[in-house]
Amino acid sequence: MLDPRLHPLPRQPLSRREMLRTTSTGFGMLALAGLMADPAYADQPAGPTPAPPHFEPKVKSVIFCYMSGGLSHIDSFDPKPRLAKEAGQPMPFETARTMFNQDGNIMPSPWDFHRYGDAGTPVSDLFPHIATCIDDVAVVRSMTAKFMEHAQANFYFHCGQPFTGFPSMGSWTTYGLGSESKDLPGFVVVGTGGIPLGGINMFSNGFLPAEHQGSFLYPGAEEPLANIAPRESDARQRRRLDFVRKLDTMYLETTARHSQVEAAIKNYETAYRMQVAVPELVDISGETEATRKLYGLDSTFAPKANYAMQCLTARRLIERGVRFVELTMVDGRHRGNGNASNPWDQHTDLILGHGRNAFAVDQPVAALIKDLKSRGLLDETLVIFAPEFGRTPFVQGTNGRDHNPFGFSLWLAGGGVKAGTVYGATDEYGYHAIEGIRTVHDLHATVLHLLGIDHTKLSYRFGGRDFRLTDVHGHVIEQVLA
Repeated sequence: MLDPRLHPLPRQPLSRREMLRTTSTGFGMLALAGLMADPAYADQPAGPTPAPPHFEPKVKSVIFCYMSGGLSHIDSFDPKPRLAKEAGQPMPFETARTMFNQDGNIMPSPWDFHRYGDAGTPVSDLFPHIATCIDDVAVVRSMTAKFMEHAQANFYFHCGQPFTGFPSMGSWTTYGLGSESKDLPGFVVVGTGGIPLGGINMFSNGFLPAEHQGSFLYPGAEEPLANIAPRESDARQRRRLDFVRKLDTMYLETTARHSQVEAAIKNYETAYRMQVAVPELVDISGETEATRKLYGLDSTFAPKANYAMQCLTARRLIERGVRFVELTMVDGRHRGNGNASNPWDQHTDLILGHGRNAFAVDQPVAALIKDLKSRGLLDETLVIFAPEFGRTPFVQGTNGRDHNPFGFSLWLAGGGVKAGTVYGATDEYGYHAIEGIRTVHDLHATVLHLLGIDHTKLSYRFGGRDFRLTDVHGHVIEQVLA
Protein backbone atom coordinates (compact mmCIF):
# COMPACT_ATOMS: atom_id res chain seq x y z
CA MET A 1 0.00 0.00 0.00
CA LEU A 2 1.29 3.43 -0.88
CA ASP A 3 2.27 5.67 1.97
CA PRO A 4 -0.19 8.62 1.85
CA ARG A 5 2.50 10.89 3.28
CA LEU A 6 4.63 10.23 0.20
CA HIS A 7 1.76 9.87 -2.31
CA PRO A 8 -1.02 12.24 -1.26
CA LEU A 9 -4.39 12.02 -2.99
CA PRO A 10 -4.78 14.43 -5.96
CA ARG A 11 -6.51 17.66 -5.06
CA GLN A 12 -8.85 19.79 -7.12
CA PRO A 13 -7.42 23.22 -8.02
CA LEU A 14 -8.52 26.07 -5.78
CA SER A 15 -11.07 28.51 -7.12
CA ARG A 16 -10.48 32.21 -6.55
CA ARG A 17 -13.29 32.32 -3.98
CA GLU A 18 -11.88 29.34 -2.06
CA MET A 19 -8.45 30.92 -2.05
CA LEU A 20 -9.80 34.22 -0.72
CA ARG A 21 -11.82 32.41 1.91
CA THR A 22 -8.90 30.35 3.20
CA THR A 23 -6.08 32.89 2.99
CA SER A 24 -5.22 36.25 4.51
CA THR A 25 -7.11 35.44 7.71
CA GLY A 26 -10.38 35.73 5.83
CA PHE A 27 -9.97 39.39 4.92
CA GLY A 28 -10.16 38.57 1.21
CA MET A 29 -13.54 36.92 1.71
CA LEU A 30 -14.80 39.99 3.55
CA ALA A 31 -13.83 42.13 0.57
CA LEU A 32 -15.44 39.70 -1.85
CA ALA A 33 -18.66 39.67 0.16
CA GLY A 34 -18.72 43.45 0.01
CA LEU A 35 -18.20 43.48 -3.74
CA MET A 36 -20.94 40.93 -4.35
CA ALA A 37 -23.48 42.46 -1.99
CA ASP A 38 -24.73 44.92 -4.65
CA PRO A 39 -26.14 47.32 -2.04
CA ALA A 40 -29.23 49.25 -3.11
CA TYR A 41 -32.04 51.23 -1.58
CA ALA A 42 -34.70 48.80 -2.81
CA ASP A 43 -34.66 45.54 -0.85
CA GLN A 44 -35.08 42.29 -2.72
CA PRO A 45 -38.34 40.63 -1.74
CA ALA A 46 -38.13 37.08 -0.45
CA GLY A 47 -40.37 34.99 -2.65
CA PRO A 48 -43.62 36.52 -3.87
CA THR A 49 -43.99 38.99 -0.98
CA PRO A 50 -43.72 42.54 -2.36
CA ALA A 51 -41.15 44.90 -0.93
CA PRO A 52 -42.51 47.93 0.92
CA PRO A 53 -42.78 51.15 -1.12
CA HIS A 54 -41.06 54.33 -0.05
CA PHE A 55 -44.42 55.98 0.64
CA GLU A 56 -48.12 55.31 0.20
CA PRO A 57 -48.67 54.28 -3.44
CA LYS A 58 -51.54 55.49 -5.58
CA VAL A 59 -51.52 52.41 -7.83
CA LYS A 60 -50.45 48.79 -7.65
CA SER A 61 -49.99 48.02 -11.33
CA VAL A 62 -49.10 49.63 -14.67
CA ILE A 63 -50.45 48.88 -18.15
CA PHE A 64 -48.31 50.46 -20.86
CA CYS A 65 -49.94 50.77 -24.30
CA TYR A 66 -46.91 51.54 -26.46
CA MET A 67 -47.66 53.11 -29.85
CA SER A 68 -44.41 52.16 -31.53
CA GLY A 69 -43.41 54.11 -34.63
CA GLY A 70 -44.45 57.61 -33.64
CA LEU A 71 -48.17 58.40 -33.37
CA SER A 72 -48.74 61.92 -34.68
CA HIS A 73 -49.78 64.23 -31.85
CA ILE A 74 -51.10 66.91 -34.23
CA ASP A 75 -53.48 64.31 -35.69
CA SER A 76 -54.68 62.92 -32.36
CA PHE A 77 -54.60 64.95 -29.12
CA ASP A 78 -52.98 68.32 -29.99
CA PRO A 79 -55.05 70.28 -32.56
CA LYS A 80 -53.29 73.01 -34.54
CA PRO A 81 -55.75 75.21 -36.51
CA ARG A 82 -52.88 77.29 -37.89
CA LEU A 83 -51.79 74.34 -40.02
CA ALA A 84 -55.09 74.52 -41.95
CA LYS A 85 -54.75 78.29 -42.42
CA GLU A 86 -51.23 77.98 -43.84
CA ALA A 87 -51.61 74.66 -45.65
CA GLY A 88 -49.12 74.23 -48.50
CA GLN A 89 -46.90 77.11 -47.39
CA PRO A 90 -43.26 76.72 -46.30
CA MET A 91 -42.56 76.65 -42.58
CA PRO A 92 -42.02 80.30 -41.50
CA PHE A 93 -38.83 79.48 -39.60
CA GLU A 94 -35.83 77.23 -40.05
CA THR A 95 -36.49 73.62 -39.14
CA ALA A 96 -34.11 71.17 -37.51
CA ARG A 97 -32.67 68.24 -39.41
CA THR A 98 -35.19 65.40 -39.54
CA MET A 99 -34.69 61.67 -39.89
CA PHE A 100 -34.76 61.73 -43.68
CA ASN A 101 -34.34 65.49 -44.14
CA GLN A 102 -36.96 65.68 -46.90
CA ASP A 103 -38.97 68.54 -45.43
CA GLY A 104 -41.93 69.76 -47.42
CA ASN A 105 -44.56 72.43 -46.82
CA ILE A 106 -47.12 72.66 -44.03
CA MET A 107 -49.67 69.82 -43.99
CA PRO A 108 -52.84 70.22 -41.89
CA SER A 109 -54.43 67.27 -40.15
CA PRO A 110 -56.82 65.32 -42.36
CA TRP A 111 -58.94 64.57 -39.28
CA ASP A 112 -61.28 67.00 -37.53
CA PHE A 113 -61.06 67.64 -33.81
CA HIS A 114 -64.04 67.87 -31.45
CA ARG A 115 -64.32 68.62 -27.76
CA TYR A 116 -65.43 65.81 -25.44
CA GLY A 117 -66.28 65.29 -21.81
CA ASP A 118 -66.99 67.76 -19.05
CA ALA A 119 -63.59 69.35 -19.57
CA GLY A 120 -64.05 69.72 -23.32
CA THR A 121 -60.74 68.06 -24.16
CA PRO A 122 -60.08 68.05 -27.94
CA VAL A 123 -59.70 64.63 -29.58
CA SER A 124 -59.47 63.94 -33.30
CA ASP A 125 -61.79 61.70 -35.28
CA LEU A 126 -59.05 59.06 -35.21
CA PHE A 127 -60.09 58.10 -31.67
CA PRO A 128 -63.89 58.28 -31.24
CA HIS A 129 -63.92 55.56 -28.56
CA ILE A 130 -61.12 57.00 -26.43
CA ALA A 131 -62.94 60.33 -26.74
CA THR A 132 -65.87 58.85 -24.79
CA CYS A 133 -63.67 58.31 -21.72
CA ILE A 134 -61.41 61.35 -22.09
CA ASP A 135 -62.59 62.64 -18.69
CA ASP A 136 -60.62 59.76 -17.16
CA VAL A 137 -57.44 60.88 -18.91
CA ALA A 138 -54.69 63.45 -18.32
CA VAL A 139 -53.10 64.50 -21.62
CA VAL A 140 -49.48 65.69 -21.61
CA ARG A 141 -48.78 67.77 -24.74
CA SER A 142 -45.20 68.82 -23.96
CA MET A 143 -43.22 65.58 -23.93
CA THR A 144 -39.80 65.62 -25.59
CA ALA A 145 -37.23 62.98 -26.51
CA LYS A 146 -33.52 63.19 -27.23
CA PHE A 147 -33.52 60.82 -30.17
CA MET A 148 -35.37 60.62 -33.47
CA GLU A 149 -34.21 57.18 -34.65
CA HIS A 150 -36.61 54.37 -33.70
CA ALA A 151 -34.29 51.93 -31.93
CA GLN A 152 -32.55 54.62 -29.87
CA ALA A 153 -35.84 56.31 -29.04
CA ASN A 154 -37.42 52.97 -28.07
CA PHE A 155 -34.56 52.14 -25.72
CA TYR A 156 -34.67 55.65 -24.29
CA PHE A 157 -38.41 55.46 -23.64
CA HIS A 158 -38.14 52.06 -21.97
CA CYS A 159 -34.79 52.18 -20.18
CA GLY A 160 -33.85 55.86 -19.89
CA GLN A 161 -30.78 55.21 -22.05
CA PRO A 162 -30.54 55.05 -25.88
CA PHE A 163 -28.79 51.69 -26.07
CA THR A 164 -28.93 48.13 -24.83
CA GLY A 165 -27.70 46.81 -21.49
CA PHE A 166 -29.98 48.78 -19.15
CA PRO A 167 -33.10 47.58 -17.28
CA SER A 168 -36.54 48.39 -18.63
CA MET A 169 -39.11 50.44 -16.74
CA GLY A 170 -41.01 47.21 -15.99
CA SER A 171 -37.86 45.61 -14.58
CA TRP A 172 -37.17 48.58 -12.32
CA THR A 173 -40.77 48.39 -11.10
CA THR A 174 -40.57 44.75 -10.07
CA TYR A 175 -37.09 45.26 -8.61
CA GLY A 176 -38.43 48.04 -6.42
CA LEU A 177 -41.71 46.43 -5.38
CA GLY A 178 -41.59 42.73 -6.19
CA SER A 179 -44.66 40.95 -7.53
CA GLU A 180 -48.00 40.27 -5.89
CA SER A 181 -48.46 37.13 -7.99
CA LYS A 182 -46.88 33.84 -6.90
CA ASP A 183 -47.81 32.09 -10.14
CA LEU A 184 -46.91 34.68 -12.80
CA PRO A 185 -43.92 36.94 -13.48
CA GLY A 186 -44.09 40.51 -12.23
CA PHE A 187 -43.32 41.99 -15.67
CA VAL A 188 -45.19 40.64 -18.71
CA VAL A 189 -44.99 41.82 -22.34
CA VAL A 190 -48.12 40.91 -24.33
CA GLY A 191 -47.91 40.75 -28.10
CA THR A 192 -48.85 39.08 -31.35
CA GLY A 193 -45.41 37.97 -32.51
CA GLY A 194 -43.32 41.05 -33.36
CA ILE A 195 -41.05 43.34 -31.39
CA PRO A 196 -40.42 47.10 -31.87
CA LEU A 197 -37.09 48.14 -33.41
CA GLY A 198 -34.39 47.62 -30.82
CA GLY A 199 -35.46 44.07 -30.05
CA ILE A 200 -36.14 42.16 -26.87
CA ASN A 201 -33.46 44.02 -24.89
CA MET A 202 -35.95 46.87 -24.50
CA PHE A 203 -37.71 44.58 -22.01
CA SER A 204 -34.50 43.28 -20.46
CA ASN A 205 -33.54 43.19 -16.80
CA GLY A 206 -30.13 44.57 -17.83
CA PHE A 207 -27.85 44.30 -14.81
CA LEU A 208 -30.73 43.62 -12.40
CA PRO A 209 -31.30 40.01 -11.26
CA ALA A 210 -32.78 37.82 -14.01
CA GLU A 211 -36.14 37.40 -12.29
CA HIS A 212 -36.97 40.99 -13.31
CA GLN A 213 -36.77 40.51 -17.07
CA GLY A 214 -39.95 40.83 -19.12
CA SER A 215 -41.73 37.57 -19.99
CA PHE A 216 -43.35 37.43 -23.43
CA LEU A 217 -46.94 36.24 -23.65
CA TYR A 218 -48.85 35.69 -26.89
CA PRO A 219 -52.47 35.03 -25.83
CA GLY A 220 -53.68 34.14 -29.33
CA ALA A 221 -50.97 31.54 -30.01
CA GLU A 222 -51.31 27.79 -29.65
CA GLU A 223 -48.59 27.94 -26.99
CA PRO A 224 -48.96 31.42 -25.45
CA LEU A 225 -45.65 31.17 -23.62
CA ALA A 226 -42.66 29.35 -25.06
CA ASN A 227 -42.13 25.86 -23.57
CA ILE A 228 -45.07 26.28 -21.20
CA ALA A 229 -46.61 22.88 -21.97
CA PRO A 230 -45.29 20.17 -19.59
CA ARG A 231 -43.19 17.47 -21.29
CA GLU A 232 -43.48 14.93 -18.44
CA SER A 233 -45.76 14.04 -15.53
CA ASP A 234 -46.16 16.53 -12.73
CA ALA A 235 -44.73 14.15 -10.14
CA ARG A 236 -41.63 13.45 -12.21
CA GLN A 237 -41.15 17.12 -13.00
CA ARG A 238 -41.49 17.99 -9.31
CA ARG A 239 -38.80 15.45 -8.39
CA ARG A 240 -36.53 16.84 -11.10
CA LEU A 241 -37.02 20.43 -9.90
CA ASP A 242 -36.43 19.47 -6.28
CA PHE A 243 -33.15 17.82 -7.29
CA VAL A 244 -32.09 20.84 -9.36
CA ARG A 245 -33.04 23.16 -6.51
CA LYS A 246 -30.93 21.13 -4.08
CA LEU A 247 -27.90 21.38 -6.36
CA ASP A 248 -28.47 25.08 -7.02
CA THR A 249 -28.83 25.79 -3.31
CA MET A 250 -25.54 24.02 -2.59
CA TYR A 251 -23.88 26.08 -5.33
CA LEU A 252 -25.52 29.23 -4.00
CA GLU A 253 -23.68 28.88 -0.71
CA THR A 254 -20.34 28.81 -2.56
CA THR A 255 -21.14 32.14 -4.26
CA ALA A 256 -21.93 34.14 -1.13
CA ARG A 257 -25.60 33.98 -2.18
CA HIS A 258 -25.06 35.75 -5.49
CA SER A 259 -28.25 37.49 -6.67
CA GLN A 260 -28.12 35.99 -10.18
CA VAL A 261 -28.03 32.44 -8.79
CA GLU A 262 -30.93 33.20 -6.46
CA ALA A 263 -32.85 34.61 -9.44
CA ALA A 264 -32.29 31.43 -11.44
CA ILE A 265 -33.70 29.32 -8.61
CA LYS A 266 -36.76 31.57 -8.36
CA ASN A 267 -37.27 31.46 -12.12
CA TYR A 268 -37.37 27.65 -12.14
CA GLU A 269 -40.12 27.66 -9.53
CA THR A 270 -42.10 30.43 -11.24
CA ALA A 271 -41.92 28.59 -14.56
CA TYR A 272 -43.25 25.44 -12.88
CA ARG A 273 -46.27 27.25 -11.45
CA MET A 274 -46.90 29.08 -14.73
CA GLN A 275 -47.70 25.78 -16.44
CA VAL A 276 -51.06 25.92 -14.71
CA ALA A 277 -51.49 29.68 -14.39
CA VAL A 278 -50.91 30.67 -18.04
CA PRO A 279 -53.49 28.36 -19.68
CA GLU A 280 -56.07 29.57 -17.17
CA LEU A 281 -55.08 33.18 -17.82
CA VAL A 282 -55.60 33.03 -21.60
CA ASP A 283 -58.80 31.00 -21.36
CA ILE A 284 -61.44 33.72 -21.74
CA SER A 285 -64.40 31.36 -22.00
CA GLY A 286 -65.66 32.75 -18.70
CA GLU A 287 -65.84 36.33 -20.01
CA THR A 288 -69.32 37.57 -20.85
CA GLU A 289 -70.47 38.29 -24.38
CA ALA A 290 -70.90 41.94 -23.38
CA THR A 291 -67.23 42.11 -22.36
CA ARG A 292 -66.13 40.52 -25.62
CA LYS A 293 -68.10 43.05 -27.64
CA LEU A 294 -66.88 45.93 -25.48
CA TYR A 295 -63.25 45.16 -26.36
CA GLY A 296 -63.96 44.33 -30.01
CA LEU A 297 -63.01 40.67 -29.90
CA ASP A 298 -65.74 40.01 -32.46
CA SER A 299 -64.18 42.40 -35.00
CA THR A 300 -63.61 41.03 -38.49
CA PHE A 301 -60.55 43.30 -38.73
CA ALA A 302 -57.86 40.96 -37.39
CA PRO A 303 -55.56 43.68 -35.97
CA LYS A 304 -58.41 45.03 -33.84
CA ALA A 305 -59.37 41.57 -32.60
CA ASN A 306 -55.71 40.89 -31.77
CA TYR A 307 -55.25 44.12 -29.86
CA ALA A 308 -58.58 43.57 -28.09
CA MET A 309 -57.20 40.25 -26.83
CA GLN A 310 -54.06 42.02 -25.62
CA CYS A 311 -56.08 44.59 -23.68
CA LEU A 312 -58.37 41.99 -22.14
CA THR A 313 -55.34 39.88 -21.19
CA ALA A 314 -53.78 42.95 -19.54
CA ARG A 315 -56.83 43.33 -17.32
CA ARG A 316 -56.71 39.65 -16.42
CA LEU A 317 -52.98 39.88 -15.63
CA ILE A 318 -53.32 42.73 -13.16
CA GLU A 319 -56.28 40.98 -11.55
CA ARG A 320 -53.82 38.17 -10.80
CA GLY A 321 -51.25 40.48 -9.23
CA VAL A 322 -48.89 41.14 -12.13
CA ARG A 323 -47.14 44.43 -11.48
CA PHE A 324 -46.24 45.73 -14.96
CA VAL A 325 -47.85 44.84 -18.31
CA GLU A 326 -46.78 46.22 -21.68
CA LEU A 327 -48.84 45.82 -24.85
CA THR A 328 -46.94 45.79 -28.14
CA MET A 329 -48.73 46.88 -31.28
CA VAL A 330 -46.43 45.32 -33.87
CA ASP A 331 -48.67 43.03 -35.88
CA GLY A 332 -47.66 43.80 -39.49
CA ARG A 333 -51.28 44.00 -40.57
CA HIS A 334 -51.69 47.16 -38.48
CA ARG A 335 -49.20 49.20 -40.34
CA GLY A 336 -50.73 50.13 -43.67
CA ASN A 337 -47.55 51.34 -45.32
CA GLY A 338 -45.25 51.41 -42.30
CA ASN A 339 -43.16 48.47 -41.11
CA ALA A 340 -43.95 45.55 -38.86
CA SER A 341 -41.89 46.81 -35.93
CA ASN A 342 -43.11 50.42 -36.01
CA PRO A 343 -46.72 50.48 -37.24
CA TRP A 344 -47.26 54.24 -36.67
CA ASP A 345 -44.27 55.17 -38.86
CA GLN A 346 -46.09 56.82 -41.78
CA HIS A 347 -43.50 58.63 -43.89
CA THR A 348 -46.03 58.22 -46.71
CA ASP A 349 -49.81 57.83 -46.83
CA LEU A 350 -50.58 59.10 -43.36
CA ILE A 351 -54.33 58.68 -43.82
CA LEU A 352 -54.13 54.97 -44.61
CA GLY A 353 -51.54 54.05 -41.99
CA HIS A 354 -52.80 56.12 -39.06
CA GLY A 355 -56.40 55.31 -39.96
CA ARG A 356 -55.83 51.54 -39.81
CA ASN A 357 -53.74 51.74 -36.66
CA ALA A 358 -56.24 53.90 -34.80
CA PHE A 359 -59.11 51.64 -35.84
CA ALA A 360 -57.17 48.70 -34.38
CA VAL A 361 -56.44 50.21 -30.95
CA ASP A 362 -59.13 52.83 -30.28
CA GLN A 363 -61.98 50.57 -29.16
CA PRO A 364 -59.83 48.07 -27.20
CA VAL A 365 -57.99 50.79 -25.24
CA ALA A 366 -61.23 52.62 -24.43
CA ALA A 367 -62.76 49.31 -23.37
CA LEU A 368 -59.80 48.64 -21.09
CA ILE A 369 -60.34 51.92 -19.27
CA LYS A 370 -64.10 51.36 -18.97
CA ASP A 371 -63.71 47.74 -17.87
CA LEU A 372 -61.10 48.62 -15.24
CA LYS A 373 -63.34 51.40 -13.96
CA SER A 374 -66.45 49.22 -13.75
CA ARG A 375 -64.52 46.61 -11.74
CA GLY A 376 -63.00 49.15 -9.35
CA LEU A 377 -59.52 48.49 -10.73
CA LEU A 378 -58.81 51.82 -12.45
CA ASP A 379 -58.16 53.49 -9.09
CA GLU A 380 -55.29 51.09 -8.44
CA THR A 381 -53.95 50.87 -12.00
CA LEU A 382 -51.97 53.33 -14.13
CA VAL A 383 -52.63 53.18 -17.88
CA ILE A 384 -50.05 54.84 -20.17
CA PHE A 385 -50.71 55.54 -23.86
CA ALA A 386 -47.57 56.84 -25.57
CA PRO A 387 -45.35 56.75 -28.67
CA GLU A 388 -41.55 57.19 -28.66
CA PHE A 389 -41.90 60.59 -30.41
CA GLY A 390 -44.38 62.59 -32.50
CA ARG A 391 -44.44 63.66 -36.13
CA THR A 392 -43.68 66.83 -38.04
CA PRO A 393 -46.24 69.52 -39.03
CA PHE A 394 -44.75 69.66 -42.52
CA VAL A 395 -45.15 66.97 -45.13
CA GLN A 396 -42.61 64.38 -46.11
CA GLY A 397 -42.99 63.29 -49.70
CA THR A 398 -46.55 63.91 -50.82
CA ASN A 399 -48.65 62.70 -47.88
CA GLY A 400 -46.52 61.56 -44.92
CA ARG A 401 -44.84 63.03 -41.84
CA ASP A 402 -41.29 62.62 -40.53
CA HIS A 403 -40.17 62.01 -36.91
CA ASN A 404 -40.51 64.82 -34.38
CA PRO A 405 -38.89 64.41 -30.94
CA PHE A 406 -39.13 68.13 -30.08
CA GLY A 407 -42.71 68.08 -28.79
CA PHE A 408 -45.40 65.39 -28.72
CA SER A 409 -48.30 64.02 -26.70
CA LEU A 410 -49.08 61.08 -24.45
CA TRP A 411 -51.75 60.44 -21.87
CA LEU A 412 -52.15 58.82 -18.47
CA ALA A 413 -55.25 57.40 -16.77
CA GLY A 414 -55.90 55.74 -13.44
CA GLY A 415 -55.15 56.12 -9.76
CA GLY A 416 -53.50 59.34 -8.64
CA VAL A 417 -53.94 61.00 -12.05
CA LYS A 418 -55.73 64.35 -12.36
CA ALA A 419 -58.32 63.14 -14.85
CA GLY A 420 -59.87 65.39 -17.46
CA THR A 421 -56.86 67.69 -17.68
CA VAL A 422 -54.42 68.85 -20.35
CA TYR A 423 -50.89 69.83 -19.36
CA GLY A 424 -48.19 71.56 -21.39
CA ALA A 425 -48.26 72.92 -24.93
CA THR A 426 -46.43 72.93 -28.22
CA ASP A 427 -46.11 75.98 -30.46
CA GLU A 428 -48.80 76.96 -32.98
CA TYR A 429 -47.42 74.44 -35.47
CA GLY A 430 -47.06 71.55 -33.04
CA TYR A 431 -43.34 71.48 -33.69
CA HIS A 432 -41.64 72.35 -30.39
CA ALA A 433 -42.83 72.05 -26.79
CA ILE A 434 -42.95 75.56 -25.34
CA GLU A 435 -44.90 75.25 -22.05
CA GLY A 436 -44.30 72.72 -19.30
CA ILE A 437 -41.52 71.05 -21.27
CA ARG A 438 -41.00 67.49 -20.04
CA THR A 439 -38.64 64.60 -20.73
CA VAL A 440 -38.94 60.84 -20.67
CA HIS A 441 -37.02 60.91 -17.36
CA ASP A 442 -39.86 63.01 -15.93
CA LEU A 443 -42.39 60.42 -17.11
CA HIS A 444 -40.38 57.63 -15.47
CA ALA A 445 -40.15 59.60 -12.22
CA THR A 446 -43.92 60.12 -12.30
CA VAL A 447 -44.71 56.47 -12.94
CA LEU A 448 -42.49 55.37 -10.05
CA HIS A 449 -44.00 58.06 -7.82
CA LEU A 450 -47.52 56.75 -8.42
CA LEU A 451 -46.25 53.28 -7.47
CA GLY A 452 -44.94 54.67 -4.19
CA ILE A 453 -41.28 54.79 -5.22
CA ASP A 454 -38.93 57.75 -4.91
CA HIS A 455 -37.03 57.57 -8.20
CA THR A 456 -33.90 59.05 -6.60
CA LYS A 457 -33.76 56.20 -4.06
CA LEU A 458 -34.40 53.26 -6.38
CA SER A 459 -30.83 52.38 -7.34
CA TYR A 460 -28.62 49.40 -8.05
CA ARG A 461 -24.85 49.20 -7.81
CA PHE A 462 -23.25 47.88 -10.97
CA GLY A 463 -19.70 48.27 -12.25
CA GLY A 464 -18.78 50.46 -9.30
CA ARG A 465 -21.60 52.96 -9.80
CA ASP A 466 -25.14 53.36 -8.48
CA PHE A 467 -27.60 53.32 -11.39
CA ARG A 468 -31.26 54.28 -11.47
CA LEU A 469 -34.00 54.39 -14.12
CA THR A 470 -33.90 58.20 -14.30
CA ASP A 471 -30.08 58.31 -14.25
CA VAL A 472 -29.27 61.72 -12.68
CA HIS A 473 -32.36 63.40 -14.15
CA GLY A 474 -36.11 63.44 -13.75
CA HIS A 475 -38.79 65.35 -11.87
CA VAL A 476 -42.27 64.15 -11.02
CA ILE A 477 -44.91 65.84 -13.19
CA GLU A 478 -46.91 67.16 -10.26
CA GLN A 479 -49.35 69.01 -12.54
CA VAL A 480 -50.97 65.74 -13.72
CA LEU A 481 -51.33 64.30 -10.23
CA ALA A 482 -54.59 64.46 -8.28
